[in-house]
Amino acid sequence: MVVHTYSDTWSLNEFFEGGSDSEEFATHLNSTAKNIDAFRTKVELWNPKDVHNGVAELVKVIQEFENVAKQIRQAGAFVSCLQAQNTKDKKATELKAKVTELSANFQNVLLEFDVKLTTINEDDWSTIMEDTFLKTLRFVLDERRERAAEKLSAKEEALITSLSTDGYHGWSQMYDLLVSSIKIPFKVNGEVKHLSVGQAANQFSNGDREVRKRMFVEWEKAWESKSDFFAKTLNHLSGFRLNTYNLRGWDDVLKEPLDINRMNKETLDAMWSAISANKQPFVQFLNRKAELLGLDKLSWYDLDAPLGKTSSKMTYQEGAEFIIDHFSKFGSEMADFAQMAFENNWIEAEDREGKAPGGFHTFFPESSQSRIFMTYSGTPSNVSTLAHELGHGFHTYAMRDLHLLNRNYAMNVAETASTFAEMIVADAALKRASTKEERIALLEDKIQRSVALLMNIHARFLFETRFYEERKHGVVNVEKLNRLMEEAQVEAYGGALEEYHPQFWSSKLHFYITGVPFYNFPYTFGFLFSLGIYAQALEAGESYEEKYIDLLKDSASMSVEDLAQKHLNIDLSKMDFWEKAVGLCVSDVEEFLDLTKY
Repeated sequence: MVVHTYSDTWSLNEFFEGGSDSEEFATHLNSTAKNIDAFRTKVELWNPKDVHNGVAELVKVIQEFENVAKQIRQAGAFVSCLQAQNTKDKKATELKAKVTELSANFQNVLLEFDVKLTTINEDDWSTIMEDTFLKTLRFVLDERRERAAEKLSAKEEALITSLSTDGYHGWSQMYDLLVSSIKIPFKVNGEVKHLSVGQAANQFSNGDREVRKRMFVEWEKAWESKSDFFAKTLNHLSGFRLNTYNLRGWDDVLKEPLDINRMNKETLDAMWSAISANKQPFVQFLNRKAELLGLDKLSWYDLDAPLGKTSSKMTYQEGAEFIIDHFSKFGSEMADFAQMAFENNWIEAEDREGKAPGGFHTFFPESSQSRIFMTYSGTPSNVSTLAHELGHGFHTYAMRDLHLLNRNYAMNVAETASTFAEMIVADAALKRASTKEERIALLEDKIQRSVALLMNIHARFLFETRFYEERKHGVVNVEKLNRLMEEAQVEAYGGALEEYHPQFWSSKLHFYITGVPFYNFPYTFGFLFSLGIYAQALEAGESYEEKYIDLLKDSASMSVEDLAQKHLNIDLSKMDFWEKAVGLCVSDVEEFLDLTKY
């Protein structure tokens, strides 16, 4: 058996050699700009009312649509990787602006395309959709027609899109710039080091409370020092969004995120209702954790504190081998994908200065390759994060043979695949525990993910919905933002904490992402939805992988309600499913409470 040594740094030269100075990439951007112009010409010349030639012409337009979309996504993925691996790469920031401009130009052409789709009457549309190729894209094309009908004229929407480059998206880029300038002074082994926010965040899982507390003080100071800038950024970003909604006649800020996630309001309400009704066990968990740490109550910086000692800290090599091994027990395709990612240096995990915080997966459609970004220091949470991002990668891999239009899955189902992969690894780690102490530590780490997704994400959702209501009446200042954040945290955590994180609104990138509004509830949906899938997988064993892949393939071509009905035979608009899913999380808490009782 060949043993591979896996590198913890990725390779980007296969795409464009030379990083942000790449001549190849400059050529790619120029080619993309020309192809957008060619696509614009095709759309302008296409006559949707010419039903006789309509099918052939529409197919040609869609083929060009796919080619240009791949080019833009390839460019966007490359720039995202450049920015993440080195926050001081100013050239990468300039390139991001160019890609954003190209994307805006492309969106303007798509606006005209979508409006033309709406001019086709229902009878002609039904006839056109009988075409074998177009029939496979029916859901997505219907969706584009419906959404276009709810918006302004093509000219007005094009104006909004053009202004968004320097307005809406510009403010998001301002946030990235501000974050890249933050350095957090922290004493390590007697020497003061200036950590990036990604490195600093890892200290919140340090076993020494004094270390966590010192870091939290410096963390709050760092974000507070720029809070006026963050508040201005968030207010302008949200203001742009609200003004756009107002012009379209949309009075509910959740309309767009629900549409994007192909999800009904009834489903969202049922999910949060089930969570709110079952918070008490998680409050008990947090109280018990406080007792075990010798505290009256936990503070925010204690949430990720490890309990006891565990031998499950792994080197990057060990973590990779552990993930591949346990993916293989679910199915060969998932394991083979993970091994390919490790062997081909698709993952940037090195713990070093200058990296962006957090983790992500991105896909290069022209190359059919993924890239994964994180900062790995060997904790159980790091191993879970790595599995999580590989889950995203497997999702795109499972859909690799589909048309690009049928691969554009929403964030909520995207989080299903990632969380599913994370569960495989978390449960495997629990089974591997050799002592009661280690089992408690690993079970606590697993429950922490439930706390994050059912309490932390809930706080984000509560904050954001209330912030947008306040923003409708004018600019929201720092003091009000802090108050809204803390109130949301108190409610979401059931009052279980002694000290909260009022500056969380400034430190969390998700509030500043322009691609997907309300970058919060889809995480919780994906987590609970994946529990239902995972339960079926455990029962079926390796034979379930084929069914799982079929579900992933359908994830971008139907509503989540229809997806759940087809593959799981469940009704997502009812609380029953969600309560059962939350109940699976509660069972972990019950075991933890039993193992730790005096």
